[in-house]
Amino acid sequence: GKARARKLSALKGFFSYLVTQVNKLQENPTEGISLGSPKKALPKYLTAAESIDLLKNIQSDFYERDFCMITLFLNCGMRLSELVSINMSDVIHNNSTLRIVGKGSKERIVYLNDACLASIDGYVRVRPKDDVKDKNALFISNRGTRISPKTLQAMVNKYLTKIGLGGAGYSVHKLRHTAATLMYQYGKVDIRVLQDILGHENLGTTE
Repeated sequence: GKARARKLSALKGFFSYLVTQVNKLQENPTEGISLGSPKKALPKYLTAAESIDLLKNIQSDFYERDFCMITLFLNCGMRLSELVSINMSDVIHNNSTLRIVGKGSKERIVYLNDACLASIDGYVRVRPKDDVKDKNALFISNRGTRISPKTLQAMVNKYLTKIGLGGAGYSVHKLRHTAATLMYQYGKVDIRVLQDILGHENLGTTE
């Protein structure tokens, strides 16, 4: 990677100095070694089929809640922190939007497709009403508090493992990436629109 390229570059410089400046060597032994282009690791993402598989494999005492959270991840490309911080009042049904507070307290509006709206409806119907400590929170833990990022992360990893995508590289962030990729592939979304949806500061991040 980058570290190797840096070291090699230093060695090349050193041997070049020995050859050209001080005539200690006849030729530069590092001449033939290419620095190589550092490979950019592309974030992994799920295909459309894998995304459906993931939703099919949700089994939980809080099925509607988990289904809804994963549906939102796969469709809206939210960050983990954004999903857990959604309040009941952020979902605006009549114009199918969701208000999200992103990095640096920046607000953005995300449009909810039918799958999202249906999953939110399904969950809100069964969302606990008694013993809820955080009345505003949309997603409630089994202790009646707002669900924590850690719980959500563990839940996503559990379901990904079930469909054989656990471990390296598949995480909540990959679901966010999946949303972006599926939108781009199937919705032919303009990359700038995608930048807004994902709440990125600059286009480079989106690309």
